[in-house]
Amino acid sequence: MFKQIKETSDFLIDKTVDFKPQIGIILGTGLGGLVSDIDVKFELSYADIPAFPLSTLESHKGNLIFGYINNKRVVVMQGRFHHYEGYTLNEVAFPVRVMKLLGIEKLLVSNAAGGMNPDFEKGDLMILTDHINQFPGNPLIGENIDELGSRFPDMYQPYSKKYVALAKKVAKDLDIKIQEGVYVGLPGPMLETPAEYKFLRIIGADAVGMSTVPEIIAAKHMELSCFACSIITDVCYGEIQPVDIQDIISTAMNSEPKLTALFKELINRI
Repeated sequence: MFKQIKETSDFLIDKTVDFKPQIGIILGTGLGGLVSDIDVKFELSYADIPAFPLSTLESHKGNLIFGYINNKRVVVMQGRFHHYEGYTLNEVAFPVRVMKLLGIEKLLVSNAAGGMNPDFEKGDLMILTDHINQFPGNPLIGENIDELGSRFPDMYQPYSKKYVALAKKVAKDLDIKIQEGVYVGLPGPMLETPAEYKFLRIIGADAVGMSTVPEIIAAKHMELSCFACSIITDVCYGEIQPVDIQDIISTAMNSEPKLTALFKELINRI
């Protein structure tokens, strides 16, 4: 496993002329707009990167972008991978491990999620303070990759308290309404039943989605500082209503300017 990660990172180092990113960013459903704010130096299609998975979703463009945001060197995944696409959790986490070898010390992640907290409204942003893993496993199962981290990594603080506090200050400064809470990750691709929403709320989750958790587990294994934020694309409490996936994508895109502004200023301050 490490050999493949190293080969892919070496390929990218060669292609980007030793451009060493400081921050890795994963852009989720309908959240690709941040790309327009990047001073792009290099852009590679996932299809051209050895061993890189390919996104099967139309809303995920599938490019790895190297450049600058507010004079910070970044590498940005314009589209991510999901377990429900048929990828193993190790394959889902593969790009994060590659980015670590490229030099990142911080990881910022966005996603779309259903809101189960009755205080949440459609279109809200929720800063992740913790998560619950409901995937069938995690990317650390199997032989440990000693070159990346220890056998038993601590998950006491999966999301940096420093970055959570800073993001809340940024949101206040930018007059962006912000929520915070616990995200639960499930494999999908089906949305949850009313009984499942009730169960997930009982066990402590405020929002539910199909990503993020595997990537964060892999990132914390490598001792990266992490921040994640969800767009609440639908509400999953009270009288549950049918949800159309296109409506979810539309809500994500409508809220994109808020998340883009939050990420840009957070990157400027970290």
